[in-house]
Amino acid sequence: MQLFANTQSLRDEIINLAASCGLDKPCYVRMLDYTISLFESQGLGKDYYGYHNISHELEVTYVSLIVLKWKSILNNIRKEDFKYLYAAALFHDFDPQKSVDKPHEDNVIKFLTCDNNVKQLCRDADLDIDIVKALILRTTYPWKGVLKENAERQIHEFFSASPITKNDKKMQEYYMQLGWLLSVVDRVSGYALGDFVKAMDMAKKNAHALAWHPSFIVKRSVAYFEDLLNDESVMCETVLRALPKHMRKNFMDVVTGFLNLRQQEIKIQSEYIYENLRLVPRIESMKIRDDPQFLEMLLEIYNELPIPLQFDRMHFEKTMKDQKTILNTLRLGSVDGPIIGFAKGGPLENYTLRPEITDENYGKFNTVFLEPIALKMGYWGLHGGSEMRHLFTMQAHSMNYKYLTSFALRDVIQKRIEKHEKAEFVAKFDPERWDYYRVEL
Repeated sequence: MQLFANTQSLRDEIINLAASCGLDKPCYVRMLDYTISLFESQGLGKDYYGYHNISHELEVTYVSLIVLKWKSILNNIRKEDFKYLYAAALFHDFDPQKSVDKPHEDNVIKFLTCDNNVKQLCRDADLDIDIVKALILRTTYPWKGVLKENAERQIHEFFSASPITKNDKKMQEYYMQLGWLLSVVDRVSGYALGDFVKAMDMAKKNAHALAWHPSFIVKRSVAYFEDLLNDESVMCETVLRALPKHMRKNFMDVVTGFLNLRQQEIKIQSEYIYENLRLVPRIESMKIRDDPQFLEMLLEIYNELPIPLQFDRMHFEKTMKDQKTILNTLRLGSVDGPIIGFAKGGPLENYTLRPEITDENYGKFNTVFLEPIALKMGYWGLHGGSEMRHLFTMQAHSMNYKYLTSFALRDVIQKRIEKHEKAEFVAKFDPERWDYYRVEL
């Protein structure tokens, strides 16, 4: 569950909060609406496949305003700088022509420099755009190594260009602190505005967008939170103290949830390494597919997939009962053990794929489509997915299909080609790098 049902409700709340912080000029509403309009027109609305969509942009803005209202830190932020935090939060991922989901700060700065609407909005709000750019650059993550050095060099240039900070070390340090505050808000906000289900959806979207294997989702999420709570503890505690109690609880519940999941993963992996864990693929009969309990178990696992990978969700139960649907499961311990995953697919003609895909075999009924493999969290990386894929391929071959098509990470497809599998790319998709491929059976 999340706090806001849609973009409109979040927009309205931001306007109310901004006004209560003294940001009640029409230019601030225009700034907000221009951001929403631009993101949605570029396909970066709420349904965008990645983590950095309009919802994230607005959540960071909303939480920034909540932090500004908290009296205990107001002594550290000048009232006239509220507008800078607002604008920087709103524009911090302003990369509509993105080549990857994670916004490239250099692209954000370039866009802000060139976009005439942004420049006019900043003039209307009496904002020095060089300060806004400096704050955004401080949100660079991770703040270390080459990324940090590059950001610091540019920040210094913007500080030197701004009459507010030029030759004023104290003001430069002040705005660096404000940028650090925004950086932590950027990473806390989404997790403070909902429950663990929302947090896991965000983590899966992030993993899908960054082309991570699912086995890395929990491990990297734990590292992310540990970095925030340990290495940036001072600012993280400042931000958390500035949030209402229920939002602080949401955030800490999410952290605890990921830590618990990681412990479960380690336990599963240790049992697998010591050969106490047996994964058994099984072809499922039509009879068991009629069992409502069986369908419920599969649907529960299916719901763990990132939404972009949930093919034909509306007809899930119907396709399960279709004789042409190929289905096998992965069970724990024995062929009758608990189900922890499944592979499902059917004739290519039964699916509506992305309009950019032109498959020369569509309509020839010689191709089977394998939907993305579904596995319970904790069991990725133990080769269960490969076992089900191979079993699915054998089933398809026995049904006289000539080709199998599916989607996979670009690197995975490339490795299969290098291993001399009869695989080929049919359509590549950027920035996802989640590509459509064909295998000759």
